[in-house]
Amino acid sequence: MPGVTAFCVPYHLDEYLPALDLPVRPARAITTDLPPGSTWDRLAALQSAVAATVAPSAGRGRCPLVVSGDCMTALGTVASLQSAGLEVGIVWFDAHGDVQTPETTASGYLGGMPLRLLTGYRPEIIASRLGLRPVDEASIVLAGARDLDPPEVSYLERSQIRRADVGDLEPAAVPDLPLYVHVDVDVLDPIAVPGLRYPAPGGPSAAQLAAALRMLIGTGQVVGIGLACTWHPGHDAATRISSFVETGLGPALG
Repeated sequence: MPGVTAFCVPYHLDEYLPALDLPVRPARAITTDLPPGSTWDRLAALQSAVAATVAPSAGRGRCPLVVSGDCMTALGTVASLQSAGLEVGIVWFDAHGDVQTPETTASGYLGGMPLRLLTGYRPEIIASRLGLRPVDEASIVLAGARDLDPPEVSYLERSQIRRADVGDLEPAAVPDLPLYVHVDVDVLDPIAVPGLRYPAPGGPSAAQLAAALRMLIGTGQVVGIGLACTWHPGHDAATRISSFVETGLGPALG
């Protein structure tokens, strides 16, 4: 396992959250002055800062761990891995599909789109501004998703993205590539995680998720990790999942 450098991005989308409680002590916090304009413009500025800051820790025997308040940091992190010459596969743990588009979303929530954007959907929205190249659908595994809107169900039925239950994930199902592993903590049963923004009933236990992460780290393929702490500040959620982080990511964090 490469040496890990931890970063925090204390935002939910473009909202700065200095009080966001995080379960990992970062080496560096990534913040930037966001421009006026659309939310996409502001997200592009923030994720450009993520990509530029993380890039020196991508490849060359290093593994960035990016902890944030949403899943959008996956865009900047994968862009940084690609800039290091790595063509990655993705294992994406999430209770939701994150494959909405601006055209299909009923809520308008941009945090429901990052996995779809990583596949190359409408790159002019944000990906091209980051230098982010499309990730092949066949190189993506979506694990734990159970709260899907009809457009997401339709897309996933015709896409090459593979689906898996967290407890059933095995090495044979993992893309034979350097891996970016993304964990939205709402993949867990919400009983275990207080204050989630979008809790989804059911889901794996912390022990099942930790075992899946240990398996992935044990493959030696993991080159980047995202941990999305998608909770409202002030619920002490970081303390509640600290044991999961220790057991699941401990082999990476040393």
